[in-house]
Amino acid sequence: FPMSVLIETFQSLQRKGLPVLLVLTGLPTLLSKLSEARTYTERMFEVMTLKSLSEPESIDAITKPTMREGCPLQFSPETVNTIVQMSAGYPYFIQFICREVYDAWLAKLGTGQVPSVPTTEIARKLDHNFFQSRWNRATDRQKELLMVVATLPNCDAEFSVADVVSASKTTLAMGKHFKPSNANLMLAALVEHELVYKNRYGRYMLAVPLLSQFILRQATESVIRSQ
Repeated sequence: FPMSVLIETFQSLQRKGLPVLLVLTGLPTLLSKLSEARTYTERMFEVMTLKSLSEPESIDAITKPTMREGCPLQFSPETVNTIVQMSAGYPYFIQFICREVYDAWLAKLGTGQVPSVPTTEIARKLDHNFFQSRWNRATDRQKELLMVVATLPNCDAEFSVADVVSASKTTLAMGKHFKPSNANLMLAALVEHELVYKNRYGRYMLAVPLLSQFILRQATESVIRSQ
């Protein structure tokens, strides 16, 4: 209802001749939510898909802010490369990681310590601040399915129900394998939780960038706790 009211409000303003423009940003599930809110709503918008930055673009995003006059430090080439790899070129992650590294380096200025990228601490903060709330929406069984997805070689691209069913036979214990009907139902539920979205007929993708890496970290921590 909030989305429907928002759209109706702007349509009303435009009918009155007011020069207003509505810009919405979000995960790939945004377009489907617009369609659910009001029929044919997607026709009102020009859709632009923003993907990860290329390596040169990522390097510029990391290094250019520290080139301004008066900036107390600049990242080494090794640090820049580490940030590019950790962020996979996604602007939000570049911003988040750079802030953490900058603060860590700034704290070491004048101490004689050799600064480095606190990768473990940054990953832990990202998990807590960005991924955990979404992960908590899933049931234990749905989390098992997502862990199966994270083991797929194409986990960061499109995957199908058949991919999940096949992989579950090698990653899960006997009796816990997913059947096509179960996987279909769970993927539909995960779409509602905004952890997965349906890219096209029979094809799904993880809805959050780098979610597969977070899931694998959760699986590792789960094994450690069980030991």
